[in-house]
Amino acid sequence: MLGRVLRIANYEVVAFGSGEEFLSSLAMRVPACVILDVHMPGLSGFDAAAKLRCVHREVPIVFITASDDATLDNAATTAGGSVLLRKPFPADTLLTEISGALLRRSAAAP
Repeated sequence: MLGRVLRIANYEVVAFGSGEEFLSSLAMRVPACVILDVHMPGLSGFDAAAKLRCVHREVPIVFITASDDATLDNAATTAGGSVLLRKPFPADTLLTEISGALLRRSAAAP
């Protein structure tokens, strides 16, 4: 569903089955923005974010989760996320957060 929403909004989308697959892909291309589920097979979204931050600090991260655990908000911020969205969330909310993350990245670029 997320990929479809993003493609309709004219974003190029590449999806991965795990955090490890995503991290392996960084040798070939660096994404403009990343959406990481907190609970993924293998590495958690937070673990994948930590490894991403070691090599690409500038890439915005939007975290998503189905959990209502309030401690995840702080964990997402600590992990470098711009926001933590709780499923189900409106498509417009996702698009607004991604657009904002990309604008902040552009504004911070030298």
